[in-house]
Amino acid sequence: MLKIFTPHSVRGKFQLLTIGQPADLKTNHPMKKLHTTPDFAMENGERYENRIPMRLWAEDDLPSEKLLMKGSGSLSDAELLSIIIGSGISGENSLEIARNLLSRCGNSLCELWKVSVSDLQMIKGIGQKRAVKICAMFALARRRNESEVILKDKISKSTDAFEIFKALIGDLPHEEFWILLLNKANRIIKKVRISEGGISGTVVDPKKIFQICLAQHATSIILGHYVK
Repeated sequence: MLKIFTPHSVRGKFQLLTIGQPADLKTNHPMKKLHTTPDFAMENGERYENRIPMRLWAEDDLPSEKLLMKGSGSLSDAELLSIIIGSGISGENSLEIARNLLSRCGNSLCELWKVSVSDLQMIKGIGQKRAVKICAMFALARRRNESEVILKDKISKSTDAFEIFKALIGDLPHEEFWILLLNKANRIIKKVRISEGGISGTVVDPKKIFQICLAQHATSIILGHYVK
């Protein structure tokens, strides 16, 4: 603490002042502390520590407005997910909820696609309705991938079959066994799920496979099994 002597304006004597503790020059009594801005803001009775509520953001910073002005390619995965989540909760906006969800999945969309409704509900801010909404989005995306593969319904190389099975079972949290039924021209007649198992295995009955092949008059088949 620094101490200095200053001349008194009335008596012509020196007066001791202490730096770091403001004092009135006339009385040398400590001055009252000035009002300082707290490190949090209050709005409508809500307290926000070191953050600005999302509804007070500039329009071009909001994920939805950013998508409209700059397109979906300008948004991060978290920003896109926050639009699907919608609104936030007390003390946490939708973007923070989205970032937390992605963080739990290792910031991997492939892992995110595997989560179930119950898994999503373990994230703060995601209830049953939001979890169902997110899983419905996953299902639509998966069906879109399947529809894209159907356009290439002729199997000419092994990667063609791989792409089809990837769209069907590539991001499932459990094991499934599928078959592709082909005609003489190697075009797909039908895709059939033979069995659905748990996280470590599934049971396949060969008799069921042969029965389906004969019923569909398939000339060849391709078997597909996803292993985590």
